[in-house]
Amino acid sequence: MKSVQLNDQLMYASYFAPRGRNRMYMLGQNLSVRYLSPLDRLIGIIGDAGAGKSSLVKGMFPGLELTNDDDGVNIRPLPLLKNIDKGFFSSHTYHVDIRFEMAFTQLHTLAEAIQQALAHGKRVIVEHFDLVYPLLGANADVLIGVGGEVILVRPTVFGPVPDEIINVVTKTLRYRKMAHTAEDITARILLNDYGAILPFNHRDVHHGFVLEYPIFPDADLKEVEAKVKAMIDEGVSICYSDEGHIRIGEEYWACSGPRTHVKNTDEIENFHLLPEYKYDPKTKTYLIIGLVGPASNNLDGFAGLSYAAMV
Repeated sequence: MKSVQLNDQLMYASYFAPRGRNRMYMLGQNLSVRYLSPLDRLIGIIGDAGAGKSSLVKGMFPGLELTNDDDGVNIRPLPLLKNIDKGFFSSHTYHVDIRFEMAFTQLHTLAEAIQQALAHGKRVIVEHFDLVYPLLGANADVLIGVGGEVILVRPTVFGPVPDEIINVVTKTLRYRKMAHTAEDITARILLNDYGAILPFNHRDVHHGFVLEYPIFPDADLKEVEAKVKAMIDEGVSICYSDEGHIRIGEEYWACSGPRTHVKNTDEIENFHLLPEYKYDPKTKTYLIIGLVGPASNNLDGFAGLSYAAMV
């Protein structure tokens, strides 16, 4: 009689895609412990640039050498192809970024290499899995989409297929970038105009952000909202500076997720702050909640009111 594992009942798991690499590492570790099996051989990662795919993979598979990641490390030749050329596999787990490798290798060659590794019992982590899926003839054991949320599924013969995941995460990443940029602008105004102390913590909310302060900031949130909206309307450029900073116009600003931003503040849609501070009696902190995206997004109902504490 076949034993039933917990993952056999898993339809999908959905988490907020957190801000910053450290929190993404922690989420990746959590997902690995909860949902991955040693028998999983093909892991498909799906999501656009800046979503945090590489950070999630590093958290899920500590020590794995990524062939192309956010730090600009590009390993040539690709270890998987190099091992196949030598006629043996020296590693248990391989990483492939399909979008990056397509600049050097034909897609069908990459698909054949993945199939050979799987046939030899090796595990392959494939970023941009949606690009190679049509040539593999089989779905991944686990599909992970990274956008506004991190979605983990175990596909069956009924799906989902990668295109269904990419359609979701591409749309939600757009709002996540808006929210992160609006969050940094809000924190900047609170610091510069009201002396709101640092450090503060970040929490997550659907289509928005939560700033957590240990001391009451004593700022009129309607006034803060008006200043943020004025900066959004001004069309200030936002750009990556380094792994710990962005540039807001000409200002250098510390940021734990510098790649997850819009390019200009005028891309932020329907920004608003909830007009009152929310006090969290468990942490004894004061929360400022900002929202972007659909005009109807007012945290109505259970899904809107629930937010996740910082990992």
